[in-house]
Amino acid sequence: NDPLYGQQWHMTRIGAEKAWDYASGRGVTVAVVDTGIACEDHGGFTKGTDLADTTCVGGWNFVSNDEHANDDQGHGTHVAGTIAQSTNNAIGAVGVAFDARLMPVKVLNGQGWGTTADVADGIRWAADHGAQVINLSLGGPRNSKVLQDAVTHAHSRGVLVVAAAGNSGGAVGFPGACEGAMGVSATDEGDKLAKFSSRGPEVDIAAP
Repeated sequence: NDPLYGQQWHMTRIGAEKAWDYASGRGVTVAVVDTGIACEDHGGFTKGTDLADTTCVGGWNFVSNDEHANDDQGHGTHVAGTIAQSTNNAIGAVGVAFDARLMPVKVLNGQGWGTTADVADGIRWAADHGAQVINLSLGGPRNSKVLQDAVTHAHSRGVLVVAAAGNSGGAVGFPGACEGAMGVSATDEGDKLAKFSSRGPEVDIAAP
């Protein structure tokens, strides 16, 4: 009954309705390594309206080095909503895995920028604190040993590391191109590679 569901053409494309007959993410913790998530009422921040029924677990803020990984930019909350915003609540849109737990790991500041070291630390922290899936909707043009080692560490702990291929229309960025990460490129409503999407042999799957 979510009012924006009719606009979410991608849900049909990925077979979400059939999948929900079998699973909806329950029991899985997804870490969103990004700008944070609107997961709590703290200071001047409030929990996102369409995350009200979504469970958030404790996270970490690598920008301010504390446990309050609040989102002062918006991107991380957008990503988190795509994954697991509250669903069938007559508000907004639906999440793909709406019963999954969200773990906010803030590695990007209010301008959406961060260091490779913080991204790597965020990956390691999430892997060591109970995430089964780590989502990285971020990237840069160059690999580094510290980033690759973090992905390898998470992979060794049985964690699925999912990373955007990038939006440059060129080569796949990192960590999407890291060994052990699932690189994801973007498709359009015609199931064609989106014009903006990065591309290359490091892409493992394409999705809306």
